[in-house]
Order: sequence, then C-alpha cells, then structure tokens
Amino acid sequence: MALGKYSRVDARKSSSGYCSTVTIVVFVALCLVGVWMMTSSSVVPGQTTDVSQENKSEERTSVTEISAENKNDATNNEETNTDNVPNDEGKQKQFEDNPGDLPEDATKGDTNANANQVEKNDVPEETEKSTEDKPEKKDDGEERGDGSKNDSEDVEKNKDEVKQDSEAGKTKENTLDNEKKPEEDSGKTDGEKEDGQTEEKVDKENSTEKKDKASEVFPSGAQSELTDESTTQNGSFSTQAAESKNEKEAQKSSGSDNQSKYSWKLCSTTAGPDYIPCLDNLQAIKKLSSTKHYEHRERHCPENPPTCLVPLPEGYQRSIEWPTSREKIWYHNVPHTKLAEIKGHQNWVKVSGEYLTFPGGGTQFKHGALHYIDFIQESVPDIAWGKRSRVVLDVGCGVASFGGFLFDRDVLTMSLAPKDEHEAQVQFALERGIPAISAVMGTVRLPYPGRVFDIVHCARCRVPWHIEGGKLLLELNRLLRPGGFFVWSATPIYQKLAEDVEIWQAMEKLTKAMCWEVVSITKDRINGVGVAVYRKPTTNECYEQRSKSDPPLCQDSDDPSAAWNVPLQACMHKIPVASSERGSQWPEQWPARVQKAPYWLSSSEVGVYGKPAPEDFVSDYEHWKRVVKNSYLKGLGIDWSSVRNVMDMRAVYGGLAAAMRELNIWVMNVVSIDAPDTLPVIYERGLFGIYHDWCESFSTYPRSYDLLHADHLFSKIKKKCNFMALVAEVDRILRPEGKIIIRDNVDVISELEAIFKSMQWDIRMTYSKDKEGLLCAKKSMWRPTDEEKVTYALA
Repeated sequence: MALGKYSRVDARKSSSGYCSTVTIVVFVALCLVGVWMMTSSSVVPGQTTDVSQENKSEERTSVTEISAENKNDATNNEETNTDNVPNDEGKQKQFEDNPGDLPEDATKGDTNANANQVEKNDVPEETEKSTEDKPEKKDDGEERGDGSKNDSEDVEKNKDEVKQDSEAGKTKENTLDNEKKPEEDSGKTDGEKEDGQTEEKVDKENSTEKKDKASEVFPSGAQSELTDESTTQNGSFSTQAAESKNEKEAQKSSGSDNQSKYSWKLCSTTAGPDYIPCLDNLQAIKKLSSTKHYEHRERHCPENPPTCLVPLPEGYQRSIEWPTSREKIWYHNVPHTKLAEIKGHQNWVKVSGEYLTFPGGGTQFKHGALHYIDFIQESVPDIAWGKRSRVVLDVGCGVASFGGFLFDRDVLTMSLAPKDEHEAQVQFALERGIPAISAVMGTVRLPYPGRVFDIVHCARCRVPWHIEGGKLLLELNRLLRPGGFFVWSATPIYQKLAEDVEIWQAMEKLTKAMCWEVVSITKDRINGVGVAVYRKPTTNECYEQRSKSDPPLCQDSDDPSAAWNVPLQACMHKIPVASSERGSQWPEQWPARVQKAPYWLSSSEVGVYGKPAPEDFVSDYEHWKRVVKNSYLKGLGIDWSSVRNVMDMRAVYGGLAAAMRELNIWVMNVVSIDAPDTLPVIYERGLFGIYHDWCESFSTYPRSYDLLHADHLFSKIKKKCNFMALVAEVDRILRPEGKIIIRDNVDVISELEAIFKSMQWDIRMTYSKDKEGLLCAKKSMWRPTDEEKVTYALA
C-alpha cells in the first residue's frame, strides 16, 4: 500500500533527507489514525454484519462434532452434574441437563414471538477466520504491510493499547447480550478482528463471563454428565465449510433437502380426524367370525402401520387448559353431539355455543361426581381416598367425570371405555385433561399387571360380569390388589325388575365363590342409586375352604402379570403370602409410597441399570429429579401451565412421573412389552401406566397428549420395526403445539430433527455429548395437502 511503499523508499535515501522524510511519514500516519477514529463507528458495523452472518452459518455444525476449541464456549451450552452422576450405565447411559448451561437460542420460550428467529452468534473466532490471509486488516477494512506497522509502532503504541482494551470490553459486553438482541449483533465482534493478543484476551474474558452467567442461574453448581453438548440446527448432516449468508432464511423455509427426502400425505380413512389404526382396521373387523365377545372393539393392528398424517378437524384450535377444561372444551376440537343428545339429561355433556360443557354428572351421579365420591367413602371409610386408595381403574368410564373429580381427592384414575356407539366418550375425556384409554373387556386380558389397582369402579358400565363363569369379573380379580375394593353401582343393586333380580342373584353367587367380602350395600338418596362395595381377600384361607372349586384356581405356572394379548381364563390366582412377595402387603400410604422403594424389591436382584434393585430405584428417582428440576422445568422454554396430558413412552421405574408429581399434570407411563417388566413398580409407588408394543399404534385418539417423552425408544424401534410409522404415530397422538422431548444417540437425534423439520415442526433445542443427545421439538398445525388412501381403514 502507499504507506508501506514510502517506508521502503525512505530506507534507501541519503541521511541528509532522512529526518524530513520521517517527519512526513509520522504526519501521514497521525492523519490516518485520526480519520480512522472519526469514521470507525460508521464503517465497522457494515463490516461486522458480515462476520455476524458468517458466524451464524458456521455455527451450524454436526451434532456429533464437539471440537476442543468449542469447549470454552460450550460451558454455557451444557450441564456437568459430575457431583451427582449416577453410575447407572445399564442399557444406555443416563445423562442430565442444566438450563443454566443451555444455549439461549436452543431454549425458546412458549411466549416469545420471535423465538424461531433467535440464533446464537458466539462462535470461536480463531477457528472461523482463515489463517492464510497474509496482510493484516485494520478495523476499517484497509490493508497494511508489515513495514507500516514497524514505522509507526512508537507513535501508535499507546493508542493501540487503549483501543484493544476498549474493544475487548465491548466484545465481552456484547457477548453476554448478543443472544437477547440479535439485531444489534453487527457491532459485537470488533475486538475479535484485532491481533491475536487481543483475541486471546477476549476469549478468556468471554469464557469467564459465561461461567459466571451459568452459576448465576444455578448457584448450587448442579452439573451433569453432559460436558460437551453443542447446539445445532442440522443434526448429523455434513458440516459445510462455507455456508451462505442466507442460510438462516433457508432454514425458515423448512429446507428443500428435507422436503425432498421426506414426503408426507394425509391419511384418507372412514374415521377421518379420529383415526385409531388398531381400532379402525375395518378390513380385519369384517373378517371376524364372531362379535359376541366384543371382538370388533378389540385391537386389530394392520401388518403395515400407516406412515401418513391424520387430518385435523375443521376449526381445530389449541385445547383449553386445565382445570377449566374439566368443565368445557372447544366444540370444533371434538365435533360430536350424539352423546349430548343421548346423555344430556344425565349431565354427561351438553352443547353450549362454541363449547361442549360437562356438568360433572354421570348415569349414577346426575347431581355431580364429588357428592358421589364422598358418598362412597362415607359408606366405606377404609377406602380413604388419596391415602390408602390412590390408583383406581374405572371401567366403562363414559366421559370420565368420576376420574376427573377424583383428582380433587388426590386419586389417580385409569378410565377405560370402548370406541363404540357412545361416540367419542374417551376422546371427550382426554380433551378435558382426564386420563383415559380406548379398550374393552372382551376376549383378552387388559394391558395391566396383576394385583396393581387399589380400587376398581363400575357405574352402570354395561359389562355382563356374571356370564360365562364370571370370566370378566375374574379379570378384575386379577387386576385388584389383595385387600382392594370393587365398587359397583348398577340397577341390579336397587331395582326389582326381573332382569335386575336375576343379575343380582348371579352376582351374589359368583362373588361369594370368589371369596369377595360384601363390605357395604347402601343407597344414595340424592342420586337415587345403590352402591355395593366388595373386598378381595388377603389370604388363601377362603379358597382352600370352599366346598367346590368353582371358579377354579389358576395353575401355578400362570403369571398374573402376563397381559399382552393373553386370552382370558375363568380362574383365580392365589394370594401371595410370603412377606417378600408383591401383593402380600398393602403399599405405603400416599404420598410416602411414591419415593420409597417397594418392599418386594430385593437387593439380591439386579436392577435395570445394573445396581441392586433398591439402589437402582433410588438412583433412577434421583436422576430424574435432577433432570426435571435443572433442565425440563427451566431449560427447555416450556410453559408448563399449558401442559396437562403427558406420556412417558419408555418409562422404567416411573422416575420421570414421580419427579413431576408436584405439577398439575398426569403421566401415562408406558412399559414396552420387550423391556424389563417394571410396570408393577410404577403402580406400587402410586402412579399408573400400561404395556404396549411401539411397533403398533397406541389405543388412544389423535391429539391426546400435550407432551411426549421418549428416552432411548426410537433407537430401539429402529432396529425392530418401521421407524417412520412410529414418527407418524407420535404426530397422531401429540396435540398441535404440543412438545416432544427425546433422549437418544446422536444419529437418531439428527435423523429425527430432519424428519420433524420436514413436518414443519419447530426444533426448539438440540445438543449432545459423547454420542448421546437430547432434542426438544414443538408440533405445528401444518398438514400436507395430498392424500393417501388407507385401504384397510375405508368402509
């Protein structure tokens, strides 16, 4: 450049002109410095905008790459709970998260309108800038040669030091603010373009500030095993060395690559927006030889599960939040009025403008469920709602008002009813925020372990308990804890019609043969109904003293907890009597039972994660308490007041549900049929759940859950069956604007991130460490326009 040229010429001149030349050079240098100081405020932003965009592009690295140079930056992107790391290796490594360490761009709040556009601009500068650029650049973009720097060193030394300190301070301040003010990023990297000395100083200060920031959020210093997470938007896709400045806009448009790789269509079925693949397989139902035992209401899963997306009802909108939802829901979300026409006079459900309202009544409690619930306890004080009696099965639940109001008594109710002519009754329950499952008492066992429910309830549930040797009532006997109650409210108890008298006599004979004790038969005068309460025996003494073994005892080889597609049998299982056997003692009272390892977990048995079973239980619980407290509640940007229906798709001991019990939510714990059978543990601690095979559709309506949680489920399904069918099933059961939290290996996390983007979901956060990753995504209202005919689901 000009200045460098003059310097080299001066070196060859005679000594007589040397002083005058030096004077000129110094004068010119001072002028240039003055011009730079006057113009830098207007020139630098224009330049650093490019740097900002470049950093944003280069930040989108593979979720599998954590470079050593990123470790300082990663301090506020990760959690390192090394003080409390459970040694639970087992089938996969557990890991925990700390929101104080998560990147703010990855934790988008539900109420932030610009959440999708906030991106982190804090990339290590030394790894991004080319080291091959020989000439240095001044901050105004003007190149200068080495000779210029040497000649003017003495003149500019003090000013350079002042400038470096000032710019380093600006960089430090901007680094802390850049995530909150993305539009001001253009002036945040001045110091990063100084000499290496300044860059090193800025890096150190940035690192210190980030550590301080994390410690302010979590002053307790809780850390995790995730020590090297990275925030990405591309999953495990190849890192691009020179991404376009417009990459952000490309991401906002959903990405043409994802769209071309994954193609989605709407499911065209007779059931339409209410499609349940395993219950709406019309082709299989038509081939049934008999429907006498409600075979047509049972599960008939297609060999090739659908990979299309279920349409939304016209006019669908975000569900009303609990507890208001217990009283009313949007009509357009469940646009069915038949039940209101049939059962409106019994206060099941009524149509009121744009709402469907639920007065809280039922066939047996027209004047409200709470009065009925309290009447039952007054009749049998030992029931002790919310203390002794915590987990209830409500058979033939209708719209589940009984279970919905038992929440007021600290009771958790598994409500079930078939998908039958009582149109959408279970769908009403779920939309109201009440746990429910579409199921029928037909030819196979219900998908629950034996001896787990504290109470089984039936209010005019239309189940013929007394027929065929009492096969259906004996199924309830399998499910009921020894010492548990069967609460039956039906017309045979209080009416004298011939049919009612016949049923009552048959029930008297059957329950006596089953050794059930009649605890109470009372009449509720307000509702005009009668209620009979029976208790299951706690010993085998009565069984052994029966004159006739009818119904017979089951064979010793018959496992009462075997429940997946096992045919019903008209037999009774013996009562466990050994002190170490499950079912020989009543669980601790609620809420103590939720955190105490069951008495029947033996230290001689190895738990799921490799420790002695009781230690395994405690370690799992402590792990999930830390994850929920340090990450899920604070670090994922989820508004938990909008979350009600939650499913843990791969529960182990129910630790996640237990850790969330203080929230105003309920959790459906799912234990896979090929996983260790820990579902009895979940029930023992006062929670509930169900067995399921995730190669098949779940027995629930579309849009049932606000939040899904999947811990190392997808990687297992990928090895076993149709991966994309599970993705479509997740989309089916998750509500629009609902969230999913996935913990899995980085390859699966990356693939799911790309798939969710192709469905126009919002990727709210993703990070990884040591090949383990976490993804949080939010489902959108988007639906494809093309349709796919599901032939087996068309009438």
